[in-house]
Amino acid sequence: MLLPRNKVNQMPCDRTIKSLCILRLSALGDATHVVPVIRAIQAHSPETKITWIIGKLEHQLLAGLEDVEFIVFDKRGGLPAVGELRRQLRDRRFDGLFHMQVAARANFLSKLIRSPLRLGWDKARSRDMHSHFTRQKVAAVEFQHQVQGFLEFPRAIGIEVDEPKWDLPIEPAAHQWVAGQLPGEEPVLVISPCSSHERRNWRNEYYAKVADYAAGELGMQVVLSGGPSELEALAGAEIEALMEKPCINLVGKDTLEQSKALLSRADLVISPDSGPAHIASALGTPVIGLYAATWSRRSGPYNSLYLCVDRFEEAARKYRDSEAKALRWGSKIEESGVMDLIKPEDVITQMHTWKELNT
Repeated sequence: MLLPRNKVNQMPCDRTIKSLCILRLSALGDATHVVPVIRAIQAHSPETKITWIIGKLEHQLLAGLEDVEFIVFDKRGGLPAVGELRRQLRDRRFDGLFHMQVAARANFLSKLIRSPLRLGWDKARSRDMHSHFTRQKVAAVEFQHQVQGFLEFPRAIGIEVDEPKWDLPIEPAAHQWVAGQLPGEEPVLVISPCSSHERRNWRNEYYAKVADYAAGELGMQVVLSGGPSELEALAGAEIEALMEKPCINLVGKDTLEQSKALLSRADLVISPDSGPAHIASALGTPVIGLYAATWSRRSGPYNSLYLCVDRFEEAARKYRDSEAKALRWGSKIEESGVMDLIKPEDVITQMHTWKELNT
């Protein structure tokens, strides 16, 4: 892989990248955004050896990616985890580093990675002194979706890439597990109700209402999905209790690999701004994303932006007394009640949009 001459911020000229280190620890959704970067590099320069420093949970999701060396960092491991990473990198040197995470912890960890090329985010998308830990920056593009933002990294080293490709692998055993949970032939609606940020979550009674509509009016099998946290377990139980129609509650009952297979099997997914929304989109499953605390233009499920219910601009006027475009790109409006700007009828409308497009 050859770097273009003077492409970005005095990037080293004519330097062959035989080994590339990617630093992106979290989160699940953002980790899926890295996959198109890897696919672009693999397609353009299959001889380049790729090493990805990644978080433990994210590794569980993406461990099956072929031709990628993973170095797993335990974000809860404290100083011993840092020491272990230092040990693994002590005798390593890379031709290039993609420093793709701006959080302070990742910035400091990047000092353990030796590379003449240290490519990071542009100033507008940086924080926690990120620019002090990089030497070159990706191109600054206003109002750019996160997926396209990540693709600025391969573009900066001369790889022409337009639309992202994921091709996420799923173990056959995970597909078999899903087949055992969903014996019917009805189209499947998966509701993944929880984000890791509680104020991005929609009301459980609203989920129950649209779930009943999907089951009763659209003939869909409704499946509730989520992780093992107490919040997710309570949400799943309450939605199931509020529903008049039956559903399959798999919250906390699947592994990440099985969850991936479930999202692949689904005909439609409903979710707030969350990892499952991005995973489903990467798998090619249509997603009705629920957005008010964040803006789908930036962080919506990339392949389903047309299906999102987005009230971020209304939220900006109500909670920030501002137009959305006047806020810093990436701003969040995680205020109490912000998701109430989305009504069940809005989601039902988008369910019909999906049905019309798939009839």
